[in-house]
Amino acid sequence: MKRFITSIVVIFSAICMMAQSQGWPANYGGVMLQGFYWDSYDQSQWVKLEKQADDFSGYFDLVWIPQSGNCGGTSMGYDDLYWFDNYNSSFGTESQLRSMINTFKSKGIGTIADVVINHRRNVSNWVDFPIETYKGETYEMKSTDICWDDDGGDTFTWANNHGYSISTNPDTGEGWGGMRDLDHKSTNVQTIVKAYLDKLINDFGYVGFRYDMVKGYAATYTKMYNESAQPQFSVGECWDSSNTIKNWIDGTDKTSAAFDFQFKFVVKNAANSGDWRKLGESNENNDSNWPLIYNDYKKGAYKQWAVTFVENHDTEVRPDGSSKGPLEKDILAANAYMLAMPGTPCVFYKHYLQYPMEIRQMIEVRKLAGITNTSTYSNHKKEMNTYANYVRTDGTLRLAVAVGSGASSYTPNVAYLVKVLSGTNYALFVSKAVEKAFVDRPSGEYEGAFEVNAYALSNNANAELVYTTDGSNPTASSTKVSGGKIPVTQNCTLKVGLLKDGVVSAIVTKQYTILSADPKTITVYVNKDEAGSAWDATSMNFHSWGRKSGAATSWPGDAITSTTTVGGKTWYYKEYTLEGGKDIINFVFNVGTGSPQTVNVEEVKDDAYFIISADQIGSNYAVNDVTAQYSTGIEAIAVDTKTMETSSKVFTLDGRLVNTTGSLDGLRKGIYIVGGKKVIK
Repeated sequence: MKRFITSIVVIFSAICMMAQSQGWPANYGGVMLQGFYWDSYDQSQWVKLEKQADDFSGYFDLVWIPQSGNCGGTSMGYDDLYWFDNYNSSFGTESQLRSMINTFKSKGIGTIADVVINHRRNVSNWVDFPIETYKGETYEMKSTDICWDDDGGDTFTWANNHGYSISTNPDTGEGWGGMRDLDHKSTNVQTIVKAYLDKLINDFGYVGFRYDMVKGYAATYTKMYNESAQPQFSVGECWDSSNTIKNWIDGTDKTSAAFDFQFKFVVKNAANSGDWRKLGESNENNDSNWPLIYNDYKKGAYKQWAVTFVENHDTEVRPDGSSKGPLEKDILAANAYMLAMPGTPCVFYKHYLQYPMEIRQMIEVRKLAGITNTSTYSNHKKEMNTYANYVRTDGTLRLAVAVGSGASSYTPNVAYLVKVLSGTNYALFVSKAVEKAFVDRPSGEYEGAFEVNAYALSNNANAELVYTTDGSNPTASSTKVSGGKIPVTQNCTLKVGLLKDGVVSAIVTKQYTILSADPKTITVYVNKDEAGSAWDATSMNFHSWGRKSGAATSWPGDAITSTTTVGGKTWYYKEYTLEGGKDIINFVFNVGTGSPQTVNVEEVKDDAYFIISADQIGSNYAVNDVTAQYSTGIEAIAVDTKTMETSSKVFTLDGRLVNTTGSLDGLRKGIYIVGGKKVIK
């Protein structure tokens, strides 16, 4: 009997371990953003990504960022050097990294680390590595942690000639030249990798990993590291046929998902050729190249572990002109198709920056319809100019997607599917059975007045829509939507509800800002007290350029001597006139003839306060935006929102009226101005 009970305990423990180490959750409805592209050193700065947290929130559940350790110079992170001690990278300082991760977390966004453990850069010669500490332990990889066949034997030859020894173990995967291929059979390598991943999860607060070049070492090591670190999400870059990707996922014991490379290339082939029938074919008509999410590939068994994408930093056209199968046209149609299909979609940052509103609309439709990584699909139309799929969750038809030049005239043969979104070569349809209201314009800034299209998605034929624009919840007596359109003529918080049988439900909230075309004057303040003696000077250079403002200066910029005191600090300041709502201004701050200098400070469009940090990003100094701390004319922060007067109006920090009742209900988390005071929600 005792043996039987022991067996039950062992089996139960094994089941629990499997449940904990699943590489990607089943029925997951989230969307990931690749928050960088090749050489996106300015656009992917931690401070810039952090500023977009509100824009990402509610749309992107995960953001994959570049490898965040110091690489010894300007780097995208794939020649990684420091794992524990130095996190001042080409994308920002360690404090900025931590701030971004914490801000993302507060907005419901998980951060995915780019983990490069196939190879590692050396410190000063061919075979030495940094000596680092973590939790009081010292970690150092030795020359004997390098595979004996690294660089085709060149490392072995160099080591012998210089009195070093390397491992006797060959690489367990494909070799890669340029860096040292790590011997994952080494217990020292395993110990250090486990500690590194522990730091990423339990110290920095990452929620998961994107493993780089997983074909470089045996899949069983990814399983080992994931079972040690217990990430919520794990995805590997296994660039190969779907059979190879499937075998790699199996080799990790399904403790990791993988990018669906064949999905990318099928979409690329269809879009680039204009023959959308190719979406229903395997890449190059090879049975091993069916995308992982397709029904025809292993009967859809790998959808849960498939992360789909239509472009990434390797396949795009890079600044040097190189590319590996880029998507050349129909970016929106490709994204619409991806965001409608099973698997977990990963949106490319360049695409998002080019089409932010359209992609957010598509994500809203996906989430409205309840599409997940394990949804199923069936083809409804397969023609050169029109390809259409029906997508189901739990066996229920939720959504239809049509792409191609015929998408605009495509009509499903199911009466309860309603077209809610369309654009060049794509259309999305949602089932009335979702019983929700839908508004087709995401929250955000718009130039001039506009109309939104609103849809009552309900099987109740008498369902109507009611709305308010003052932030209050609509009731049965609120204004009814006429003709399916709602005019937006001023800054407002729009709330739209589904009215059925006298009851309002499924309220949708949007926050809209109408950008003024009128010029406005802003003041930019800079403090350099923290930067150190290198910045000792009696003036500060403001080197600037803008989108429309004509504020461009010649290097090293305008020498500013005017100062003022705010919050006990001395600030150099200068006024700028912006031409309208879309105008912005960018800066590099410096002294003397231009050295030292800061990193780029971009897209300033309101009064702003910046403190130059002692931390450096490469050879340039980091800059901290402290506007929220030093902005003038507002009293200290209040945290007890219950005590605010109900008659107070609620404004955002940029002065946008979002509620007239003093209530913060329905507003996003953040800082608001109520009755002249800052209030945290």
